Amino acid sequence: MTQITPQPGIMDIALYQAGKSHVAGQARVLKLSANENPFGPSPKAIAAAQAAAPDLHRYPSTDHASLRAAIAEVHGLDPDRLICGVGSDEVLQFLTQSYTGPGDEVIYTEHGFSMYPILARQAGATPVCVPETERQVDVDQILNGVTDRTRLVFLTNPGNPTSTLLPESEVARLAESLPKHILLVIDGAYAEFVRPEVSFDGGVALVNKHPNVVMTRTFSKAYGLGGLRVGWGYAARDIIDVLNRVRQPFNLSNLSLATAEAAMRDREYLTFCVAENAKWRDWLVTELAAVGVPCDQSQTNFILARFADQDEAEACDALLQSRGIIVRKVAGYGIPEALRITVGDEEGSRAVAAGIKDFKEGARA
Repeated sequence: MTQITPQPGIMDIALYQAGKSHVAGQARVLKLSANENPFGPSPKAIAAAQAAAPDLHRYPSTDHASLRAAIAEVHGLDPDRLICGVGSDEVLQFLTQSYTGPGDEVIYTEHGFSMYPILARQAGATPVCVPETERQVDVDQILNGVTDRTRLVFLTNPGNPTSTLLPESEVARLAESLPKHILLVIDGAYAEFVRPEVSFDGGVALVNKHPNVVMTRTFSKAYGLGGLRVGWGYAARDIIDVLNRVRQPFNLSNLSLATAEAAMRDREYLTFCVAENAKWRDWLVTELAAVGVPCDQSQTNFILARFADQDEAEACDALLQSRGIIVRKVAGYGIPEALRITVGDEEGSRAVAAGIKDFKEGARA
């Protein structure tokens, strides 16, 4: 065995577990475990990818100027305060790498994205988990968890895997209450799916008001580009300057940049995807409630179906797998009695509802 040892904290990292994509004995599966867009990417994005293919021998731009300009135009942002990464995960990694280290603490919430403690340990920092209340982020619990070693707070909003949303007023209270030397990172991977009647800008106003607030987004969910890995962050210019110093200059390919720009500019297709998600999300929640499986009101492209206990959730998961339907068990997120189910298209949603209904009726028989 080698005598070379890794940096402290590396061997404490629990490897990230991705959602399943195969079921033994099933040639055709319905994958609803990774919150992917069932309609795929925009046709305009596909065309852009095809057009970029002949130039794959060329190095991409190092400043991502065209993509940043598109993001800024659509969202009304300053392009000089934007950074693009290999998924929003890489932007989150830049933040922990740049602003935390040994002796520092990184706060995340009980059911927050499982990459947060991994990213903290990569930087040598200590991840600190604070409780949520009924699958809802609790600002007071976060503030109670702050110590003189806290350097960064991760907030998933809307939540994953909970699907719940912390109201803007509470996010604002958190931003106002945190000491100004602590970064508040608002991870908005599912921001596009928030119900239109809800006041929600993903954190833009708070980033503009507070120099210690950062927001991130991804092209992997609503835009259907999970396979390309493109994300972005918005922050004060001095923070973006720091992050660009640790970013690899060619971190995004020509293909990724062109495809993401086309996806961002195709607002009609995004509107279609979000509307279809909302339609079948609400339909699925109603169908599951009718058979005794409650879900919190979802603000994402998935629902969190809750069962009596872990045994019942696992038994239902087994039945769904027997039909080639893959959903996500979330015991690792501290909710063993639940299954996270991506909202699919009509066919997928009806298949899930029928499977869970048959399971519940079989259990009662």
